[in-house]
Amino acid sequence: MTLSALADPTRRAILARLTTGEASVSELAEPFDMSLVAVSKHLKVLEKAGLISKGREAQWRPCRLETKPLMQVDDWLESYRQFWNENLDRLEAYAAALQRGGADDRNK
Repeated sequence: MTLSALADPTRRAILARLTTGEASVSELAEPFDMSLVAVSKHLKVLEKAGLISKGREAQWRPCRLETKPLMQVDDWLESYRQFWNENLDRLEAYAAALQRGGADDRNK
């Protein structure tokens, strides 16, 4: 659910805004050319994914960023990050060897 929620650029922009602090639905809707209903639908997706929570302070219902799901995605991605870094390091070494003329003829 987290990755699905993050797939939409509007929802990513909403999360980026919430990194600066709590905001109301109308404050979150300001930069977008869409109705409050449409923004509310985006907020529901984010809330279902656990990425935001809504508080209640009198008439104000601030939305706030919840970091746990993002930390879980980061942890999951770490193994892939290591995999790609290792493969890119090998590719870089191979390319450097090619430039020096010292690569073997495995690919011929």
